Amino acid sequence: MKKKILPILLSLGIAGTLVVPYAGYAASTTEKIDQQLSQLKKKKAEAQQKANAAENQISKVHSEKEQTTKDMKALIAQVNEASKKLSDLNNQIDQVSATLEENGKQLDEAEARVESRDQMLKSRLRLMYMNGFVSYMDVLMSATSFSDFLNRLEALKSIVNQDKEILESNKKDRDMVEQKKHETEQQLEEVKVLYAEADAVRDELQAKEKEKEVKIASLTKQEKVLEDISEESERQLTQLAKQEADLQAKKRAASKAKSPFTYTGGKLGYPLASQAPLTSDFVARINPVTGRSENHKGIDLGAPKGTEIRAAENGSVIYASWMNGYGNCVIIDHGKGLWTVYGHIMNEGIYVKVGDTVKRGQKIAGVGSTGQSTGNHLHFEVRLNEKPVDPKPYLR
Repeated sequence: MKKKILPILLSLGIAGTLVVPYAGYAASTTEKIDQQLSQLKKKKAEAQQKANAAENQISKVHSEKEQTTKDMKALIAQVNEASKKLSDLNNQIDQVSATLEENGKQLDEAEARVESRDQMLKSRLRLMYMNGFVSYMDVLMSATSFSDFLNRLEALKSIVNQDKEILESNKKDRDMVEQKKHETEQQLEEVKVLYAEADAVRDELQAKEKEKEVKIASLTKQEKVLEDISEESERQLTQLAKQEADLQAKKRAASKAKSPFTYTGGKLGYPLASQAPLTSDFVARINPVTGRSENHKGIDLGAPKGTEIRAAENGSVIYASWMNGYGNCVIIDHGKGLWTVYGHIMNEGIYVKVGDTVKRGQKIAGVGSTGQSTGNHLHFEVRLNEKPVDPKPYLR
């Protein structure tokens, strides 16, 4: 009996010596993985901070660019208005110039009339000088009869009235022409001043328009640089999430924990509590926020704020935070290189954290409109080996 017990004890002793080192090895491996996870967490925090800073700066630049664009549109409208005003003033100048020309003709005609009348008066004076001055009284007194006297009186009245009319007409013509000339020249000067002012305003507006164009170009360049930084931060965060997922897998293997992955192919669960309209497909499109062409990496499902977002399959949460244009975002690893991404989650609407295991159909978040979004909806992606693929075949 003792002989049988001894080998058994020896066997148990050997087994014990084997189990204890293995347990120590597993603990050591887990500790190392935890340290690596801790380092990754710090790197993720740094990357997230950098991404947030870039996103905030993009938002400021985008707002400034929008305002500058509005200002430039207003300036263009003012330039067009100033150009129209200049055109109207040009027409006005043409009209005033035409009036001046007409007045010039009237002046020439009036001066000709005045000259003709002056010649008539001068001719009479010459006759009077040559024949000697005869007073009106002499003419009347030399009448041979009363009827001759009356005739002479009428003739003298006619001559006096004619001379008076000539003098009055001359004065009237001279005054009228002088007045018209003065008024027209004054009007022309006023129009020229207005034209110069309008021309100066147009030049100033065009200078401001050019300045705005330069500013928009500069802001667009800044926006592009910041977006490159933002995209690089997104890639970095995705890579860190992948590394974290790999370390979590190693940790589960080391601790012999059960894998959360059960997906072997086939249809995924619908990511919302109820069916929703497809508002944007997995296609090339114009981003409704930035206005630039892009490849839409997923599909958008329109739903009210707070609508339950559900895990499309069993898996492990590898990201649960803010991510650039996605806003609040959750990424779930389902194993075999398959990820699902849930974007634009409402503020305080992420109900899971990194490292959580989730079940298919489990509530993980609430629909919102954070990040680059124009309204409440779920941005849903399926990624295979980190590359976005069309989610629709996985949901049908």
